[in-house]
Amino acid sequence: MADNGITIETASPIAESGSLAALFRAMNPTEWRTFRACAGGWGLDGMDFMLYPLIIGTIMHQWAVAPGPAGFAATLTLLASAIGGWLAGYVSDRIGRVRVLQITILWFSLFSLLSAFVQNFDQLIICRALLGFGFGGEWAAGAILMGETIRPQFRGRAVGSVQSAWAVGWGIAVLAQAIIFSILPPAIAWRAMFAVGALPALLVLYLRRNVAEPAISVAARRTGTPGILTIFGRETIMITLLGSLLSTGAQGGYYAITFWLPTFLKVDRHLSVVGSTGYLAILIAGSFIGYLAGAWLSDRLGRRKVFLIFSAGAIVTILAYTQLTILNDAMLVLGFPLGFFASGYFSAMGPFLTELFPTRLRGSGQGFTYNFGRGLGALFPALIGYLTQSIGYGNAIAIFAVAAYALFFLAAFALPETRGRVLTA
Repeated sequence: MADNGITIETASPIAESGSLAALFRAMNPTEWRTFRACAGGWGLDGMDFMLYPLIIGTIMHQWAVAPGPAGFAATLTLLASAIGGWLAGYVSDRIGRVRVLQITILWFSLFSLLSAFVQNFDQLIICRALLGFGFGGEWAAGAILMGETIRPQFRGRAVGSVQSAWAVGWGIAVLAQAIIFSILPPAIAWRAMFAVGALPALLVLYLRRNVAEPAISVAARRTGTPGILTIFGRETIMITLLGSLLSTGAQGGYYAITFWLPTFLKVDRHLSVVGSTGYLAILIAGSFIGYLAGAWLSDRLGRRKVFLIFSAGAIVTILAYTQLTILNDAMLVLGFPLGFFASGYFSAMGPFLTELFPTRLRGSGQGFTYNFGRGLGALFPALIGYLTQSIGYGNAIAIFAVAAYALFFLAAFALPETRGRVLTA
């Protein structure tokens, strides 16, 4: 069947029970093992990435780094992750999802640890850029692995629930910051934070013993592997282009908000590192609930409706958070819906991109579209950093976030619904 000129595989009926509880009751041992591994990997991936935004204020002060170069370091990490994610997706079509997942986790764990021992900001930029290759590759391999292992009627909830682990990892990073900065001087504390980022390497031991390659992936590789540019062929180029725009809006908006928000709270709202912890905790709680709600709604309403609802909600809440003159207590409460709408749609991204591409192109297609968006979205932290010097953090964040979510909304409107699609080799 075709929709908007895009070929769609035959869809299966959605399970009658659309609850998250039904998902956890119904998963078989193979699905459970894969779920635990991917949730752990994504959560620790989120922890590693969020370490830098949390401690950037300390590094800027210690090494006299301006906001522009500080944002550029994050941008470079995300650009590297875009390249790493595309390559990891392509390689996973050739050597398997599980093997690529193991390699990428070890990679970003190593460079997080090395970041703890750098002697200047230039060295830190290099380490964070190299970390980005593994950071991007982990999502590409893990999302595809989950999408191909979980049955169609549960795919949205399962992959979306794994996405919620990002909020858990973010919360661990904030908790680590509060504890470490309370017991160590700032000049040492930020190094200890990066050292904590080496913990994901332990997950590889679990992967090697418990997670098997999806049978559909093995079968597809037996038929041969296409070239890296095949996703731009006549049959899939519209999927590739629209999926890339969708990802650009989704990730550009998210990075515009989350990277500079801790600094916004300190500079514009005059909160200390410890004082801002409660605000970030409310934001993270909203993010976590948003991920779970997005997971449930993506199977209940469909992927596209989730994108449309959450992108509109994100525009409204970020404008209120950054543009309204409100007391800190009101801002504390407003952090929950901001985290909810600015994060929850990611629960539908993984299953949606998995379902858009045929199995033989899934790694390359999903890896490219998601990470193309990550690459363009990566420009936002640097651009915001430079723009803040003239218009302030709140205004700069609002401009880029609203533009990104508007693009996200329009791309989602143009793409077809994929809920319940059966994946074939």
